[in-house]
Amino acid sequence: MEWNRYRFRSLWAVPAPPAAVYAVLERAEDYPHWWPQVREVTRLDGATGVIRIRSVLPYDLTFTAREVRRDPAAGVLEIAMTGDVEGWARWSVRAHGTGSLARYDQVVTVNKPLLRRLALPGRPVFRANHALMMRAGHRGLLARLEAV
Repeated sequence: MEWNRYRFRSLWAVPAPPAAVYAVLERAEDYPHWWPQVREVTRLDGATGVIRIRSVLPYDLTFTAREVRRDPAAGVLEIAMTGDVEGWARWSVRAHGTGSLARYDQVVTVNKPLLRRLALPGRPVFRANHALMMRAGHRGLLARLEAV
């Protein structure tokens, strides 16, 4: 097993049309307004930005995100990530009942030295930290969509 490699999947049921969900998710620069763990997003150009996140554990992860795919018709947003984490992340938004299902997939390798050293004993804690971040993001997205 490669202890510094992680694969995550989250499914968010959202009582809003897919186009509305996609419209919020495609504006990464607004994430800090509704997703508490996304601390900062700095746009470098139309397809690239630097993102800093911090969940419950006392460490920040900073990475450059480069847009790989933006397809509103298919409901897909995908980025390539380099920095403290390296890999990719993808949102897929589709109709689900009277609302939407937003699926988040991520495959990354952790490059941050401290987290690499703590990979074996810290893995369950790091996974729990990610789950808490995603739970808060889901709540934040729901609140953001209610406010719009």
